[in-house]
Amino acid sequence: MTESAGSQASGALVTGSEIARLAGVTRAAVSNWRRRYDDFPEPAGGGPNSPLFDLAEIRSWLERQRKGQDVSEEVRLWQTLRGAYGDDMIGALADAAAHVDDPDAVTPLPEEAVRLIAQLLERGSAVELVTGLAERFTDSVRRAASDQVTTARVVRAVRHFAGRVAKDAVIFDPACGIGTLLLRVGPEHGPRRLGQEIDPDSARFARLRAGLTGRDGVDVTVGDSLREDRLPDLKADLVVCDPPVGDTDWGREQLLLDRRWELGTPSRAESELAWLQHAYAHTAPGGRVLMVMPASVAYRKAGRRIRAELVRRGILTQVVALAPGTAASHAQPVHLWHLRRPTGPGDAATAVRMVDLTDNDPDGPLEPGPAQAADIALIDLLDDSVDLTPGRHVEDSTRDFAVEYRALREQLDERLERLARLLPALAEGRGPGSLDGSTVSVAELARAGLVTQGGEEPVSASDQLDTDYLRGFLRSSANVRRSTSLSGTFRLDGRGARVPQMDIEEQRRYGAAFRRLREFEACAREVADLTRRIAELAGEGLGNGALAPGTDG
Repeated sequence: MTESAGSQASGALVTGSEIARLAGVTRAAVSNWRRRYDDFPEPAGGGPNSPLFDLAEIRSWLERQRKGQDVSEEVRLWQTLRGAYGDDMIGALADAAAHVDDPDAVTPLPEEAVRLIAQLLERGSAVELVTGLAERFTDSVRRAASDQVTTARVVRAVRHFAGRVAKDAVIFDPACGIGTLLLRVGPEHGPRRLGQEIDPDSARFARLRAGLTGRDGVDVTVGDSLREDRLPDLKADLVVCDPPVGDTDWGREQLLLDRRWELGTPSRAESELAWLQHAYAHTAPGGRVLMVMPASVAYRKAGRRIRAELVRRGILTQVVALAPGTAASHAQPVHLWHLRRPTGPGDAATAVRMVDLTDNDPDGPLEPGPAQAADIALIDLLDDSVDLTPGRHVEDSTRDFAVEYRALREQLDERLERLARLLPALAEGRGPGSLDGSTVSVAELARAGLVTQGGEEPVSASDQLDTDYLRGFLRSSANVRRSTSLSGTFRLDGRGARVPQMDIEEQRRYGAAFRRLREFEACAREVADLTRRIAELAGEGLGNGALAPGTDG
């Protein structure tokens, strides 16, 4: 919501992000204000995870605190870093964090940035400063619809579905970026956290961020995880990953015989399944993988064999389709795949839980309702396509085939009765060509003001001309030929079209017959669609056991 829009609405509500934009600070700063100031306005709506605040109260509070009058120091620091580093903002973040960690460290930071950092540290903590920079970077990348960072919504979803993580767990992220997932999943203190990241500045910032925010036991190594696995012997209790998407140059040719591909060698187009198997290779017995995946990985033909192995071996335990907008650069919903390495032969999954949250708000609840989840037996997933799209299976599992079949049959019976009633009673005419003698062109009728164009079809503009009669004869085979161009384009109001000359009563008799025929054709199309839907439903229901042959055969 913009400031101008809010000023026009009575009782308008705003989110924490909108407050941050209004005040020129980060979302982290707003969160700090809520904790630090007892007089910060209480939420006026929303939920615990996405509170909403009264805009008038927020503006009044900002005015009292003088936080909305000038460009904040946080904004000036960001602008200074942007001016000095350009598009290399990860390098800027890493240098800024290095200076916060050790003010004597040699960095290329401009003097203005050093001064602003000192001012921010005088009235705040290093945790607030570094967290604010990370959030501002995440927001800037999210607005650019880039895959460069993991969004706060994705982090929230992974944290939710990861559930309880033991304090002594080993957590691994093989594509950790600036450490967003690695540092946020699991309890704040206790777990050992290991990451690998191909970009040195991202890895450096992740390490510094961990230290400055009080995370112990964090180590991030630099390198290409697929081509240069720096932790080949690591077996983690939990692997989380939001991998690069659509990378065809992931090293398939060099890695054809790699032992990580125990489910099958991914194709060049399936880099996400390479990352998935890399994560699974680093999972201890009983350990889990939570992998963010594009929706297309669930059904693409190239990955069918690997998906089948995941299902057949009881490794895949859950697929969650998250709401559109959860990930910055995906208009379509992203999925969260859950894998678990069995501890032995009898420990494999016997079903895959499918969860479809695609109708939810991206900031809404993550716990599925009764109609949003279903446990699907492995055998029901192992068809020709091995489509793991949750919506498809949830819909089928909650579908009442018998009720739907009865409803469609009733619709068909009604349409068939109506179809018979609509067909007009027609008598024998005077013979083909008997109406060709006395005719008038549509062009003449239009010049006389008797015809106007109503949408795509002509309309009578006189009580001496019946519209249905006019349109019916315009669709005659002779007029179709006249109104069709050499390119095959048909124009119903073609200048060459002609209609028989009749008195108004005769026109209305023909018009009524033509109108019944058009309604008959429309009803026939509905019947054709219904018969197709009934046949598909009946075939699927008989095949999956939801329907059985009745006594009528």
